[in-house]
Amino acid sequence: MRANAFKTVARGGILLLAIAATGCGEYVRDSGRAPAQPIILALQGASGAQPDKFSGTVASDVLTYVNKTIGTEQVRVPTVFNDFGAVTMRLILKDPGAAGSVALPTPLNQVTFTRYTVIYRRSDGRNTPGVDVPYPLDGGLTFTAQADKDVTATFELVRHTAKEDAPLRALLTNPVIISTVAEVTFYGRDQAGNDVSVSGRISIDFGDFGDPT
Repeated sequence: MRANAFKTVARGGILLLAIAATGCGEYVRDSGRAPAQPIILALQGASGAQPDKFSGTVASDVLTYVNKTIGTEQVRVPTVFNDFGAVTMRLILKDPGAAGSVALPTPLNQVTFTRYTVIYRRSDGRNTPGVDVPYPLDGGLTFTAQADKDVTATFELVRHTAKEDAPLRALLTNPVIISTVAEVTFYGRDQAGNDVSVSGRISIDFGDFGDPT
């Protein structure tokens, strides 16, 4: 009985150690067995109404009036835009080597990303999708993180459909601003087949903001 109890305790201790080790760093936790790890150098977003203006906080307008020429007249047309994100990454090795003998990632260590998810959270803890925050987003993209240069990829951060559903649709008649933090996680594999993922966060404020001229 004591031997079995010791084994149970030992296994529990190993499990706790494993959990502690995986929780000590987001990048280390996500990269699995891959010897190299991408790091996010920048994560920015842009409102669909002004897609060339990226920043660390996105003012997501649920409805934007844009100028359009119809016949001979210029009219203001209500339009729903999706919002964009841009991520910049670089690849590093988990074990950089000893001083004077620095190891560098090889082409085999390059990570190709093919999928990403976005989860929206509020600071007040009210995070029910479709009630307090938009539903999570699952999207596809393809880019490769390398060691010898930074790589930037753009992706959809907020979909059109999210602005036409609860809780964002109600903002058309309600002056409230819904402030969220979006956690964006990118999933891929290195060239040896090891799964790799890395996460970053960006602030998004949802509301019916003033339209650009």
